[in-house]
Amino acid sequence: MTHQAKMLVQANRLSKMYGSRTVVNHVDIQVKASEIVAIIGPNGAGKSTLIDMILGLRRPDEGQIEFWRKDYLSYVGVQLQATPFFPGLSAYENLRLFAALYKKKLDRQRGLELLRLCGLEDAANTEASKLSGGQQKRLAIAIATVHEPELVFLDEPTAALDPRARREIHEVIDRLASSGKSVVFTSHDMEEVHKLADKVIMIDKGRIIAEGTPVQLCEQYGVDHLEELYLNLTAKEAVIR
Repeated sequence: MTHQAKMLVQANRLSKMYGSRTVVNHVDIQVKASEIVAIIGPNGAGKSTLIDMILGLRRPDEGQIEFWRKDYLSYVGVQLQATPFFPGLSAYENLRLFAALYKKKLDRQRGLELLRLCGLEDAANTEASKLSGGQQKRLAIAIATVHEPELVFLDEPTAALDPRARREIHEVIDRLASSGKSVVFTSHDMEEVHKLADKVIMIDKGRIIAEGTPVQLCEQYGVDHLEELYLNLTAKEAVIR
């Protein structure tokens, strides 16, 4: 008998309008336990608004969202593209301070363990503002997971990073999933999406235009790479427009 993964998020027919413009149009989305989900699409496609509704930052005009527990927000972590680290504090001190904001007591052993998970064990005592771009992104992920969430949202976690730093972020995301966390991330790097995602949700003009595993999608549309599929589908959408 196969084991069915626990459902963390079940959203049905979500819609959001700004004035007369429909930004998200009857979208269904599911996120399961230990799953890595990539939400992709052109700028202005509705990705951020969709995630904001799931996080409770915006109220949907239509549709409903069911979560795996009533106090789900206490078990959700969010990494934004820019994390405002506290000036003058080390990576570990920032981590400890953010833990306190979550009302979590972080001892040094647990803090160093979390930094090690994010590849920052050698930078624990370095001032956060002096870390490299890749290290700052990894510290932002550590902060997003300091309260041990079950579901983590990452907003373009590798944007503007060099290849080595991107690979390090990929390893962190893989470790998060291996530790039982679900990860939802956005990205414009289709190679990254193909490598990391268990499920891809492609959005354009507020609608889901493709959904499935990277391999399934490439086979379904007869392409060799996700980037080719992305260009083909968004181009077709543009012609319809």
